[in-house]
Amino acid sequence: MSETFSPFAHVVMGLARFIRPDEITFSGVNSTPPMLACLLAKQAYDYDFIYINVAGGVDPRPAHIPISSSDPQLARHTASIFSNEDFYDLCTRGRMDLTFLGAAQIDGEGSANNSCIGDWNKPKVRLPGGGGGAVMLPTARRACTWRTEHSRRTFVEKLDFRTSWGGFHGVVTPIAIFIKREGRLALQSWHPDASLEEVRERTGFAFDAEGAQPTPLPTAAERAALARLDPDGAFERDAAVVLR
Repeated sequence: MSETFSPFAHVVMGLARFIRPDEITFSGVNSTPPMLACLLAKQAYDYDFIYINVAGGVDPRPAHIPISSSDPQLARHTASIFSNEDFYDLCTRGRMDLTFLGAAQIDGEGSANNSCIGDWNKPKVRLPGGGGGAVMLPTARRACTWRTEHSRRTFVEKLDFRTSWGGFHGVVTPIAIFIKREGRLALQSWHPDASLEEVRERTGFAFDAEGAQPTPLPTAAERAALARLDPDGAFERDAAVVLR
């Protein structure tokens, strides 16, 4: 394992690198990695963007980094308070540039399952459902997700249930980054401690790897920002990233 590029750092920084200048970016409920990614980008990058979160905050300045991505700290010093209806309105009007949404299963088209594992009528696991993702995934200009485990049970050829249509623009895992290309997820890069062969072995769908290469190591600014956000490694321990 790289001492300067842990799998957890790979997930957070991979998400942060999807953020573009002057865009409106949203992170949702139970979404600690993208919350950290947005706060990291505010500190590490030399451009600005609007960060909205599920707590209702707009460009907040929290006194401390909360465990929950819905904590009122994420509305501290906010320019205004947004409700769920406001998030959906931004999306459906084409104003939401990037949204970070979770997924339990992901297929080769980038569609998501957050509903159940197994048969709908007799599931092995009942999941919490789509929530706002059913609106935001197909209507945001770009949507990205992450998994702390990269395996064939999460990256599948066929979803057990298609909760959200539209497909993710980008997916970040502890070993790889995928981007949408010609209607399917294609490999953009793999973690320096992983390999293309490992990514193929641990992914349940076929993908194009043309042009893919090792993910660039974190910059000094990215490392410093993550160290400030998670100084004692509490978020990294809580993420419980699965390496194998």
